[in-house]
Amino acid sequence: MSMLTVAIIIAFVLSYACIALESVTRVNKAAVALLMMVVCWTLFVLDPGQYITGVSGELLYEQVNHLIESHLGDTATTLFFLMGAMTIVEVVDQNGGFNFVRDALSTTGKRTLLWRIAFMTFFLSAILDNLTTSIVMIMVLRKLVKTPADRLIYASLVVIAANSGGAFSPIGDVTTIMLWNAGLISAAGVIKELFLPSVVSMVVPAFMLQFFLRGKLDVKDAPAEVTAAQQLTGWERKVVFFLGVGGLIFVPIFRYLTNLPPFVGILLVLGLLWLTTELFYAHLSRRREGDKMQRRVSNLLSRIDMSTILFFLGILMAVSCLQEVGVLSALGSWLDTASGGNHYLVTGAIGVISSIVDNVPLVAGCMGMYPMAAAGDMAVDGIFWQLLAYCAGVGGSMLIIGSAAGVVVMGLEKITFGWYMKRITPIAFVGYLAGMGCYWLLRMLVF
Repeated sequence: MSMLTVAIIIAFVLSYACIALESVTRVNKAAVALLMMVVCWTLFVLDPGQYITGVSGELLYEQVNHLIESHLGDTATTLFFLMGAMTIVEVVDQNGGFNFVRDALSTTGKRTLLWRIAFMTFFLSAILDNLTTSIVMIMVLRKLVKTPADRLIYASLVVIAANSGGAFSPIGDVTTIMLWNAGLISAAGVIKELFLPSVVSMVVPAFMLQFFLRGKLDVKDAPAEVTAAQQLTGWERKVVFFLGVGGLIFVPIFRYLTNLPPFVGILLVLGLLWLTTELFYAHLSRRREGDKMQRRVSNLLSRIDMSTILFFLGILMAVSCLQEVGVLSALGSWLDTASGGNHYLVTGAIGVISSIVDNVPLVAGCMGMYPMAAAGDMAVDGIFWQLLAYCAGVGGSMLIIGSAAGVVVMGLEKITFGWYMKRITPIAFVGYLAGMGCYWLLRMLVF
């Protein structure tokens, strides 16, 4: 291994440590990720001849630019998909499309509410994404549950159910989106084979958590809300909801019918939703002269979390540099040797690690370490890729900082790391192993 390769690895590891310690350094991880990307590729270009053979001189640097642009194109398909999906969810939410969630969850029984939250979060996360679903569910919980101690249990279940629901859906988690965009899993395959394991990974913890809850809820009276969402009529809000959420469900179908990348389908849905809401608000301006149009898509675009998008850009491009210098393939060979080629051990370990560090670079690294094969466990919808989708998604539930859903719930409900680790981590770990066991049984008996 050359000194230049070692320097790239050191730059990546040090930057990654700063990202993992964001809560300590108080430096936004997007800034570190962008610098990491630039430093890695700058080191690469100092002597690209040791990585690219067959060309020299000016042609060598043209080849480097071509490599970067090629990786940027692959990364952009994921980023555009995420931006489109985030905008669609924001439009639906801000226009009152999720009001039905609160109504569907209303009950006085604590355990009844727990199971309703579990399944509602699970399926919403598969359709939307685990981060957005967690925010929606916590906002709903604040209106339904008055006791802080009870709400901590419900909030913890939201983290588990959101991560489990995102694992079996091609659009439910960033990592599954990455694998789907890369053609390593198909929508039909991952839903068919990971649905039951994901359900098990949610149901087992929910069953254990219900014993922390007894009696009836001291229900909060929901205050009357007068928001811009109420500018739209009831049927208009329903149209926004079904067009947005139904459109997200349609994206895998659109890919199957056209063979176009998933981001094209998501932009189709965004365009239709944007056009529809523009027509609604144009009609509204005639009904109520002087109303502010704060919920129009053009205004809501400013609410998209661009720091998250830039973080993914930096991480994915830095990982692509590690791929080009051969680090990921070497690491993959070592893991295969150490585990004896057992994919359950490799992906299981990745799932545990994903509870400590971000699962996006982990999955991106695995995609670089293990090339897709024409047949076998590394083929499309092979055991390795499906287990990777499950483990990277569900494994993040074992620590409160292990997933985007956990981090946002931690901030919203002030859950401490120690409380979650003591009360919830063992429960989430049991669910994680139960889901893997379910997948193994299905593979042995059915598929």
